Amino acid sequence: MPDLEGELRRAVRGDVGFDVTSRALTTMDASNYRRVPLGVVAPRDADDVAAVLEVCRAHGVPVVARGGGTSIAGQATGTGVVLDFTRYMNRLVALDPRARTAVVQPGLVLDRLQEAAAPHGLRFGPDPSTHSRCTLGGMIGNNSCGSHSVAWGTTADGVRELEVVTARGRSLRLGQGWAGAPDGLRGLVDGELARLRTGFPQLPRRISGYALDALLPENGADVARSFCGSEGTLGVLTEAVLRLVEAPRARVLAVLGYADEGAAAEAAAGLLPFGPLTVEGMAADLVPSGAAAVMPRGGAWLFVETGGDSESEAHARAEAIVRAADVLDARVVRDPAGQRALWRIREDASGTATRMRDGTEAWPGWEDCAVPPARLGAYLRDFRGLLRDHGLRGTPYGHFGDGCIHVRIDFDLLTGAGIARFRRFSEELAELVVSHGGSLSGEHGDGQARAELLPKMYGEEMVTLFERAKAVWDPDDLLNPGMLVRPAPLDGNLRFAVLPREPVDVAFGYPSDGGDFSAAVRRCVGVAKCRTAPPPGAGSGALAGSGVMCPSFRATGREEHSTRGRARLLHEMLAGELVTDGWRSAEVRDALDLCLSCKGCRSDCPVEVDMATYKAEFLHHHYEGRRRPAAHYSMGRLPVWLRWASRLRAAAPLNALASVGPLAGVAKRLAGIAAERDIPRLARQTFSGWWRGRARGHGRGPAPGTGRTGDLVVLWPDTFTEHLSPSVGRAAVRVLEAAGLRVALPPTLRMRGRPVADGRSRSAATLLTARRGRVCCGLTYVSTGQLDHARVVLRRTLDLMEPVLETAAPVVVLEPSCAAALRTDLPELLHDDPRAARLAARVLTFAEVLERHAPDWTPPCLDRPAVGQTHCHQHAVLGDAAERRLREAAGLTGDLSGGCCGLAGNFGFEKGHFQVSEACAREQLLPAVRDAPEHAVVLADGFSCRTQLEQLAGTRARHLAEVLAEGLTDGPKEAPADG
Repeated sequence: MPDLEGELRRAVRGDVGFDVTSRALTTMDASNYRRVPLGVVAPRDADDVAAVLEVCRAHGVPVVARGGGTSIAGQATGTGVVLDFTRYMNRLVALDPRARTAVVQPGLVLDRLQEAAAPHGLRFGPDPSTHSRCTLGGMIGNNSCGSHSVAWGTTADGVRELEVVTARGRSLRLGQGWAGAPDGLRGLVDGELARLRTGFPQLPRRISGYALDALLPENGADVARSFCGSEGTLGVLTEAVLRLVEAPRARVLAVLGYADEGAAAEAAAGLLPFGPLTVEGMAADLVPSGAAAVMPRGGAWLFVETGGDSESEAHARAEAIVRAADVLDARVVRDPAGQRALWRIREDASGTATRMRDGTEAWPGWEDCAVPPARLGAYLRDFRGLLRDHGLRGTPYGHFGDGCIHVRIDFDLLTGAGIARFRRFSEELAELVVSHGGSLSGEHGDGQARAELLPKMYGEEMVTLFERAKAVWDPDDLLNPGMLVRPAPLDGNLRFAVLPREPVDVAFGYPSDGGDFSAAVRRCVGVAKCRTAPPPGAGSGALAGSGVMCPSFRATGREEHSTRGRARLLHEMLAGELVTDGWRSAEVRDALDLCLSCKGCRSDCPVEVDMATYKAEFLHHHYEGRRRPAAHYSMGRLPVWLRWASRLRAAAPLNALASVGPLAGVAKRLAGIAAERDIPRLARQTFSGWWRGRARGHGRGPAPGTGRTGDLVVLWPDTFTEHLSPSVGRAAVRVLEAAGLRVALPPTLRMRGRPVADGRSRSAATLLTARRGRVCCGLTYVSTGQLDHARVVLRRTLDLMEPVLETAAPVVVLEPSCAAALRTDLPELLHDDPRAARLAARVLTFAEVLERHAPDWTPPCLDRPAVGQTHCHQHAVLGDAAERRLREAAGLTGDLSGGCCGLAGNFGFEKGHFQVSEACAREQLLPAVRDAPEHAVVLADGFSCRTQLEQLAGTRARHLAEVLAEGLTDGPKEAPADG
């Protein structure tokens, strides 16, 4: 519709996007549904909203208001124009601590309001698990609740006044006493008083349908409250006045263990008289294996939070609840950090539940029914029976204190038979919920998922009344049609219908997805944890913590730079309807361009989306048979160039040339390197050169370490340690030998013949035809999508490592990115070679090998604070528990920051990436180092992290091995630098 686009561009001051990327990013929310919009508008103010409505009404094009896009019933998708409020209309307009009110725009993220209110001892009551990315406008549209609703109610309970624009352009200020009511609304209510007084079930989580009972005179004729939960079908919110509540000064969390979720559900209602802030429930199936140790004994748990003016008061209330509850086991947590860790387990359930224990996919659609709390146990038993009758599985969790249950069910939404079963189950479950006096929706709204079944809950006459109310507000049916009234079928517009039915030919094995790339892309269900970002202008320390995902979104704030946005584009690429160029798509390429391949999503995403792998896969196909960017040839094949530089003894002249500005500038332009970057200096002596010289220097006597009786360990000479920072390798050898271990390097002879006799001996001919080579993890090839080259390099590496695999020796990898590549990329790329999995299982980090193979060794006592950053691949793939224990044993105090350094291998060096790379570093890493005590040790195990600190902050960071080696008292100290 070119006329529509042109008119919108002339009418609004905000952004208008009718391009493929803008539309593809908004085809889905967090539901099972997909609709392709005509375009997206990011309005700057209420006048823009009114202008959009006027233009769209003239063209007969529907309008859908969208916040964080985390709606689970399909109400944030549409075929017309989508209004995106997150870009501009996202301000906290005013905060009045005395009146306990806040004035907000619809695109403001809930956590930003909570952060502003916290210094005044206030907060907004409702807090959905998506609090770090959901918007206040979306919460009002869905009447969201969250875990604290037993104390502070739903969003509607926190709304005082709403500023809305109607479909016909009227600006109304909604409030009590019929304030802002559109013409005809009062007359409609006055004519249906009896029906409104008797037609709504009385329970705390009744979200389904329109809240027309809020308009009853005994309820204050509250037009603002009746608007809450209308899912953008009555008007478009432009501003809200919210009530704030007093936050308890102290909180304590009691985790109560029960045999199963049925027992937990039966107990929940009995805890309400104690006045808890939360009563949340979940079962063991949703607790990650690594987190099970922090939970009390049981098969299901209630999370019961208590508050007070002091910690002792809150603790006393928690202990009283534990004494009154009939539990298998209990744990009372006073420490705020411990509480946050436990709450993360519960909050991540919305994503974790999308995969069953056996990897089967599970989907929303019936994830938030609510019944009276006293009926919850009986309802759950009947619900489990209905699942069994239909051969379905799901693990309930949710707001047990409010009788609201979340569950993802393993519906087959890919085949006709599976979709038919989905419909039958939905119809029967709706009847079951109603029989228990419940609501089809207890939090997420009806949308397309449940609106079709509202007659089962309310009856046809009440649903007709809903339709009449919609007509009063929106006589042209312009706003979000197909939701709530005159709904689209619950089994229509399913997001999976457009995906290919046959597996796509891909390079990686995708073992967790049955080798199916489409299934891997389907992992992203839209919960948008990747959209967590610091508040605008917050700068250092905002949202500091252990998380990494998603650094590019945190730097730019744009949806296409989030993990979810990229997954949406890949979904549309596979669908082929909107993105029509397949693997050649420029839109997908551009969105992936700013992906740092940090792998943060692999661990931080509740469903373990691995965008780094998807990016490598895409680049592999995108550039197949085509010329690649210069950076792919220069940095993607860095191991080759550095080996040639070493063979030609060219380190010194290359360093000299790189120090000459004009020559360096030409080299950077040719290599696709950012002009703002300095080219790292090559080491005068490689690590393996030092190793050989060290052996020669001991003549006929044994080299240090060879006479020891400790375990043999094989130290991996990664490209960075070998050519750019061999001091790390030298330090690691010194520490490993001080711990009593015998150190060897991988073989450099690759045998071309078969082994003979016992499988270990080689024939003379085999030895004569052996070829020299160097092991390589293939990281630079993988990160640039040169997967054919990566396979060749990795198979050559496996050939070299065969003698090591015949021993029990672990492989110690000092560079976290290389260790992560060997642990994950190697077996996933060479999934047809059993040696790959064997080598991956041998890989240990520096701290892990000391902990496992030298458990009695005591590191030097350094007694200094440590700052720096945990490498993103360490966080995402390897884990840093051993590193933390080693630092503690050495007296290095303090926690390292989270996030990503922003250099991320080749990413930060590539032309066009410098600003994003720098922004990533400025979020957590640079502030942590800047604010460190003067005598603090700056730690960074990754070469990229050390380089970023040196180039952006002028700070020399060191690998943990270097710091420990410096603390050893015996033997000569290593030189501090390599250049």
